[in-house]
Amino acid sequence: MQRLTLALTTLFLTVLSITIYSQSLIPNSDWELVADGFSFPEGPAWHESGVLYLSNCTGGWITKISNNKVDTLAYATDSTFEKTNGIIVTESGELLVCEYGEGKILQITPKGEVSTLIDGYKGKSFNRPNDLAFDEQGNLYFSDPKEYGKENPKGRVFYYNFSSKELKLVADGLDFPNGLGISPTTKKLYVSESGRSRVLEFEITSSGSLTNKRTFIDLPGGDPDGIEFDVEGNLYVPHFGTGTLYVISPKGKILQEVKTPGAKPSNIEFGDEDLRTLYLTEDETNSVYKIRTTNIGYKLR
Repeated sequence: MQRLTLALTTLFLTVLSITIYSQSLIPNSDWELVADGFSFPEGPAWHESGVLYLSNCTGGWITKISNNKVDTLAYATDSTFEKTNGIIVTESGELLVCEYGEGKILQITPKGEVSTLIDGYKGKSFNRPNDLAFDEQGNLYFSDPKEYGKENPKGRVFYYNFSSKELKLVADGLDFPNGLGISPTTKKLYVSESGRSRVLEFEITSSGSLTNKRTFIDLPGGDPDGIEFDVEGNLYVPHFGTGTLYVISPKGKILQEVKTPGAKPSNIEFGDEDLRTLYLTEDETNSVYKIRTTNIGYKLR
């Protein structure tokens, strides 16, 4: 009788799991165009005021979109920046921005005033800062790829403590580290290693250092790019080159594959008041799209 009860319990849990994950986390695969006419859009960042910010990597300007209106927040000039990529918004509404043209991390006010937050490591500019993520204390991780190169990878991940102003190199020898984020369920840091078509997983120490690197999932055929989590720890990964958005469970199982409007989806961001809209930058069509999700997006501030 005990064996039968155990078997039935196991069967029930298995069926329950299948039922839960058979529900599409993106129920409608029709993307809605938000805006077009960009130049390699990247780094979408949502602020609770109702503004979506994004970089035009090769266009030399940072965009803000609100109430379906596209405006320019800041232009690249000799005294401000050259080329920007990943963006993240602080609680006060300031932008922290990866400036890969000059190898810096910038700070930009809501009025578009630009200053340098971190200008390099050990007297040298960063390689090509790409993307950023906050930890639970409000400190900052950011990726710093160089070129693709499996033989001698030179990509890095840094950690910046705002209180102590300490900058630490926490991972190196990576093949073009790209998007990154911390899971709400595992509390680990995940990094898209684009050059090896996989997502890595790191444990985080109390000091912000990274340990126990492992491959979370392989996604061959393209580049995993900017990433986001929902509140249940599911990972959303745009696959640059294949025109696919993957939704992956906390255990590394692919739950859903959603085709994107072009072959080069580069980054994503949960937004809108309920955090159930997923915004996508797409670099074949040079446009921004959105789609509704079942789960709420996870935000660390």
